[in-house]
Amino acid sequence: MHYTLNEKEEFLCKEIVDCAFRVHRELGGGLLEKVYEACFCHELAKKEIPYKRQVSLPIYYDGLYFDEGLRIDVLVDEAIICELKAVDTVNKLWEAQVLSHLKMTNLHVGFLINFNTALIKDGIRRYCVE
Repeated sequence: MHYTLNEKEEFLCKEIVDCAFRVHRELGGGLLEKVYEACFCHELAKKEIPYKRQVSLPIYYDGLYFDEGLRIDVLVDEAIICELKAVDTVNKLWEAQVLSHLKMTNLHVGFLINFNTALIKDGIRRYCVE
């Protein structure tokens, strides 16, 4: 089944892509993830879009709570997960990570953004789940 984004999610998705584009245009590839994260969040702040960095993601399993150090790189407006990378090759495990984080948070939209690309459009992947 295909998930249809609501108006807020559509708006945020466009703004997230724009922020990633602005950061990549200015910095290019080859830097550390934390640099891209800081600059990406600065771009969100300039647009007055709320975000949280390095959000702890607890695990609930079999009626128990575990805090095992899982983190969301950037949570945009309590609605969209952004996992940021600066790597040569995107690992399929990171796609699974975004999908797992969406399931665990009951959110519907997530991004995997790799800044270490010649063209940022090649480094942005959006995932939607019911």
